[in-house]
Amino acid sequence: MSPSRWWTETTAALGDRLPLPLAALLLLLAAGLVALGWYHHPAWVPRRLPRLRRARRPRLRRHRGTGPATAEAAAPAPDAAPPDGAGPLADRLAAQGRYAEAVRERLRGMLGELAARRVVEQRPGMTVAELTSAATACCPPVGPPLAAAAGIFSDLWYAQRPAAAEHDHRMRELAAELHLVLTAPAPQGGERA
Repeated sequence: MSPSRWWTETTAALGDRLPLPLAALLLLLAAGLVALGWYHHPAWVPRRLPRLRRARRPRLRRHRGTGPATAEAAAPAPDAAPPDGAGPLADRLAAQGRYAEAVRERLRGMLGELAARRVVEQRPGMTVAELTSAATACCPPVGPPLAAAAGIFSDLWYAQRPAAAEHDHRMRELAAELHLVLTAPAPQGGERA
């Protein structure tokens, strides 16, 4: 039996038993149920049609310098300048008038310096408030500049207040203050001043 003849006979037999509007309604209802099942239980639906993917090569990090790349070599010296990771990007963003993003990058730099000096361990999902309280618990002198920086960040990003050049300038001052606190020589008691 050819497919066209089978289709004709099947629809004729269905038409004899069900009126056409009812058959159309049942077909729409079945399509709606499949759509609801697809939306609520996507596990039974194939995620993607198979397609060719390029194999990813592992990315190698190149270190500048000739020495071995160890944790000690990566840690900043106690009297080193503040890490420049966020500085140039924050400066470019501020020059473009994107002060809120510059503030965010300066805060990232401050938190990166805290992590590099092992004052606080950053974990994915930690909020600025959690990082500030953890850093303050480990090293109380970092509390004031870090809390002020977190306040500026929260005002701009969470309260959505308009950012201005003064915010970026203040964050730059707070980053320098934090760096001074972190590079201050430790008193004889073993704790940071």
